[in-house]
Amino acid sequence: MKRIKYLFITAIALMVFATGTAKAEKDTGIDVAEIVFGHIEDSYEWHITDIGGKPLRIPLPVIVKSSTGWHVFSSARLENGAEYEGLYIASEGANAKKIVERDASGNEVLPLDISITKNVLALFINSAILLIVMLSCARWYKRHEVSKGAPKGGVGMIEATVLYIYEDVIKASVGAQYQRYAPYLLTAFFFILVNNLMGLLPFFPGGANVTGNIAITVVLALFTFVLTNVTGSKEYWKDIFWPEVPTWLKAPVPLMPLIEFIGVFTKPFTLAMRLFANLMAGHAGILSIVCVIFITAQLGAGICAPMSLIAVIFGIFLNALEVLVAFIQAYVFTLLSAIFIGMAHPKAEIEKK
Repeated sequence: MKRIKYLFITAIALMVFATGTAKAEKDTGIDVAEIVFGHIEDSYEWHITDIGGKPLRIPLPVIVKSSTGWHVFSSARLENGAEYEGLYIASEGANAKKIVERDASGNEVLPLDISITKNVLALFINSAILLIVMLSCARWYKRHEVSKGAPKGGVGMIEATVLYIYEDVIKASVGAQYQRYAPYLLTAFFFILVNNLMGLLPFFPGGANVTGNIAITVVLALFTFVLTNVTGSKEYWKDIFWPEVPTWLKAPVPLMPLIEFIGVFTKPFTLAMRLFANLMAGHAGILSIVCVIFITAQLGAGICAPMSLIAVIFGIFLNALEVLVAFIQAYVFTLLSAIFIGMAHPKAEIEKK
């Protein structure tokens, strides 16, 4: 444990050093904050790499409804601050890096924007990968008799994972009605897992920060929130508005009911923030450490060589750690969702016992 503690302290020191050096050494031309946040933030194009000093990008479809109607065109028309059909990407202010237009007073306003951004495209790709994997497993079971032998390879790994989540997480946490919620919880687990793992790939179509985007995690948490509260039993709502505590704690001042009611909203909030913060921090940490190599290249071989070696070692360590985190965060989200759903059916849990 002490070694791990020292490793994390050193990693933090490296990130601080990288950021400080990027500000002090203006001649390096490397902006660590721009690299890190450029990867974490969503965008209207997918930057793949640079070839000969020129960026290789995939422009994505822009679909917006402005004051003049609908507009559909390639994001390539908005590169380098260009304006097209009265629309452009704001470079600063509250609407920075978003498509805006100007109203009659000259103020920037946001149109209705349903563009296919980098994260949206990554969602499509990752969802397609998940469907292909699961349908391939289903096809195996159609072609083979289960009684003749258990599946091996990838199909066997998927089966073992499904059984573990189904038996030890969903069935154990939800209670008597676990079969009703198993499809959603299994889907949530594998959806988060695939997006987490694809985000660790350093090349297209991986590398998108999908589950490290607060909008994605909030939607996932809202699914759990709606499913928990819409299907909650009468006993669940009774425990919220009239819990079994001394009367003076719930009347005339509804202290405990208020706390319980706030808890209805804090549970999905913690789900969203936990997944978002862990994945975003992982991406930021890896990128910050890698930037040390390029920053110290301008400071001489005596500094660059040892710092690059340390950065590579810590980069590999953090990548391996992020693979573990990808599984853990998918597991934790599914487990907590199952627990919250199980808490919404206390009577069914009692009958089970």
